[in-house]
Amino acid sequence: MEQVVLLAEDGTAVGVEDKAVVHHADTPLHLAFSSYVFDSAGNTILTRRALHKKTFPGLWTNTCCGHPLPGEDMAQSVLRRLRDELGMETPAPELLLPAFRYRAVMDGVVENEMCPVFRVLSDAEPVPNPDEVDSTERVPWSEYASSVLDGTRAVSPWSRLQVAELVELGPDPLAWPVAGPEGLPAAVLTNWRSASPRA
Repeated sequence: MEQVVLLAEDGTAVGVEDKAVVHHADTPLHLAFSSYVFDSAGNTILTRRALHKKTFPGLWTNTCCGHPLPGEDMAQSVLRRLRDELGMETPAPELLLPAFRYRAVMDGVVENEMCPVFRVLSDAEPVPNPDEVDSTERVPWSEYASSVLDGTRAVSPWSRLQVAELVELGPDPLAWPVAGPEGLPAAVLTNWRSASPRA
């Protein structure tokens, strides 16, 4: 049974819970990540969540989200979920927003996560796993960001909040600065191995 890491308000780990039962009307704070895959032209891959998912089914969102396993390095968790959800073998992820956190509700089910955000650079084509992803779309970052911020594109609440922070890093997603581990939840820092910078 896959488990997620439960967190205290200061970001320290306080336990684990089975992923299958952790999301409900009073979901405890837990550890997650979001990632955005960009190709060499600056396009990003969007995914539509599978229609049968318990949380936020059928919503368009960023490339891949997930939960690190207890004791798992977060960068490795990003790579694992990209393989599992999209069949993508990619280079190491780069940390962008170490302190991102959000809470969102849909149909009475709550997401409540400390959720660092990563960039992944790859020109590979996704092969969606239908258990996780209904469909994908590759769009220019500028188009995606503009449509999210002006409300013309409906996306997950976490991606909407992340886009608002990511655009502050500059217009070119390939030139965004890589963040240091400062600001990561303490539960991540206990296992953090910084992703290798691009050559």
